[in-house]
Amino acid sequence: MFKKLGVLMLASVLLIGMAAAANLNGAGATFPYPLYMKWNNVYAKETGVKVNYQGIGSGGGQRQFIAGITDFGGSDAPMTDKQINSAGGDVLHIPTVMGAVAVSYNLSGVGSLNLDADTLAGIFLGKIKKWNQVDSSFPDKDIIVCHRSDGSGTTDIFTSYLAKVSLDWASKVGAGNAVAWPVGLGGKGNAGVAGLIKVNDGSIGYVELSYAIENKLTVAALKNKAGIYVVPSLDSTSAAADGALNSKKVKQLIASGDFRLDLTNALGARSYPIVGMTWLLVHKKQADAKKGQALVDYLKWVLNDGQQYAPELLYAPLPQNIKSKVLAVVEGIKI
Repeated sequence: MFKKLGVLMLASVLLIGMAAAANLNGAGATFPYPLYMKWNNVYAKETGVKVNYQGIGSGGGQRQFIAGITDFGGSDAPMTDKQINSAGGDVLHIPTVMGAVAVSYNLSGVGSLNLDADTLAGIFLGKIKKWNQVDSSFPDKDIIVCHRSDGSGTTDIFTSYLAKVSLDWASKVGAGNAVAWPVGLGGKGNAGVAGLIKVNDGSIGYVELSYAIENKLTVAALKNKAGIYVVPSLDSTSAAADGALNSKKVKQLIASGDFRLDLTNALGARSYPIVGMTWLLVHKKQADAKKGQALVDYLKWVLNDGQQYAPELLYAPLPQNIKSKVLAVVEGIKI
């Protein structure tokens, strides 16, 4: 009896150890954080596997992934070839969804705001300092610029757009997940910037669309490549993705298995101009077989079952033609 009890206890310990080994840890972008939390809650209920994801910003996510602290990273800014080499040279960018970076503002008495590229760049460069310089009917009030204080993929998407549409911005600030901001207040994460906008009358900043909706922030309509003012929405995000993904250059990248795609300033009358893709960073060759299998299973679920939860949180699911190619890459991960 005691012998059988001992065997049962040992088996229980082994099972607990196996379950613990299957759990996954990741960190990075706050851009997709609301969706990742939804995914991870549903996934844990369906499979019993816990996926812990910390929204620390894309820069932090990349650093922890490179250092081997996490099983996967989250980023809205693609890693450079230099960063990939420092991570061992075998990094895959697995796209999960696409989302819009909303330009949100808080200005008493103003219900709508249309911005072209030059005006938006001028505000964030600090050249346009007063709201009545944007529109003569607006109050003579200082503009308070709000931006990210941490390394951020949302910043990378936003500044990549500005660098495309404004020579002044490109020459003076440039693009990246961290830039030297000419003016403004810094907030950590999308939540931090949303908080700054919410409490400062006269403010303007950029956040992922779901954060703007959650915080009841007003969003601006931006003039797109077709010359039409468009507000961020699920439809205008999907339209931008369609426009960008049909370009010859993007098609060539996808065919090569490189999913580091730039979706900003896309063609199309209905396209919102500041749209980005977000990625999970994983190694092609997994050092731990159990963790590796758990990660592959999770990625397959994200790309299949997980996509249905994206629209309710204002993220655009991956188009089928890209999803099938991404799944093929996931299948090729060595365990």
